[in-house]
Amino acid sequence: MLISDFTAILAAAAGSKPLQAAVIIGGTFILEDAATLLAAMQVATGLLSLPLALGALYAGIVLGDLGLYGLGWLSAQHEWAKRLVPPRRADLGREWVSQRVIPLVIVSRFIPGLRLPTYTTMGFLRAPLQKFTAAAIGATLIWTSGLFFISMKLGLLLMRYMGAWRWAGLAGFCSFLILVGRFATKRYNNRKQQ
Repeated sequence: MLISDFTAILAAAAGSKPLQAAVIIGGTFILEDAATLLAAMQVATGLLSLPLALGALYAGIVLGDLGLYGLGWLSAQHEWAKRLVPPRRADLGREWVSQRVIPLVIVSRFIPGLRLPTYTTMGFLRAPLQKFTAAAIGATLIWTSGLFFISMKLGLLLMRYMGAWRWAGLAGFCSFLILVGRFATKRYNNRKQQ
């Protein structure tokens, strides 16, 4: 979804709070950091209320996390998946993951590219759902709130100094976040191999 598409859909939904929330929640399923940035920009311009934006972002992100867990859980029910992981290894993995749910969720929330494999594996190995859900909510509150408020402040600065070019500044900020995430992932992988 392009930035202009998302903002156009949000603008079209301006009269309906449930529709605005649905657009934001849907945006989190496509690209949650971009949805967070764009929702913050809409709040900064006054086109969206702060509670609605944050509530919809939290709901969409946590639902997405639970969906990934659920996909892993469902895949473990199929025979082909059971053949891939022998019962002894699954038991060892389940024990290991169950003891590390909170750190695994937190690390995967902050390092791009880790959520899909980590959360689906946790579902596959049947990590404790309550612990996973609590960790996902906590990590989402920290990460999304931080990114949201930084983006909102940045949005105000971009509007003040860049005017109509603020979207170019936002695209640059999104690119910066992606590059930092890739750098952090690469550095983490290199450190892990040493």
